[in-house]
Amino acid sequence: MHASRFADVGPDLAAAFRRGRGRGPGGRGQGGRGQDAPPVERAEVAGWFAGRLPDAWFTGPVELVIDRDEIAVIGTLPEPAAGEGDPAAAQAGRIARFREDTRRERMAIADAAQERYGRSVAWGAACGGTREVFTTLSVPVMTRLRQPERLVLDTLVDAGVARSRSEALVWAVRLVGSNAEEWLAELRAAMASVEEVRARGPQAG
Repeated sequence: MHASRFADVGPDLAAAFRRGRGRGPGGRGQGGRGQDAPPVERAEVAGWFAGRLPDAWFTGPVELVIDRDEIAVIGTLPEPAAGEGDPAAAQAGRIARFREDTRRERMAIADAAQERYGRSVAWGAACGGTREVFTTLSVPVMTRLRQPERLVLDTLVDAGVARSRSEALVWAVRLVGSNAEEWLAELRAAMASVEEVRARGPQAG
């Protein structure tokens, strides 16, 4: 029943759900931790993972995607020599092997990160042109829409683009994300600069 909250059903999912269930404030058993998770500094999170992750796992620093609910950790794997085989299949196989071989250690790191930052951890890997995120939360977001906005969603439903208003909203958000990726990246960079300036400011005694 609870597995529908995750994008990927598998052993990582079961372990992730068991870790989050029954936790204190902000745990998944209380409907998500987005409102209770403390703010985090990206540089601090990046430094913590750089120190905690085994050096042999990835070819360089990991990519971090952080929001109020989750920290996605995506690392780059060395590309295998496919020989006469299909390169994409070789890359997918390398990612699958990494996922299986590192599961226990990744779960331990995720537990420690969740305790430290109040957020779930999703793992992913990239290899050549192949990229996969293993287990990531699907978090319900409550919102209020006026009639013009509701009509947009209903049009998508009536046209068969989506099956429901909630699915239409997901479609719309993905469309904005794909078409405004450069602008969103600039906005995130500007927000990061503000956080750095704020962190360097005088601290209350």
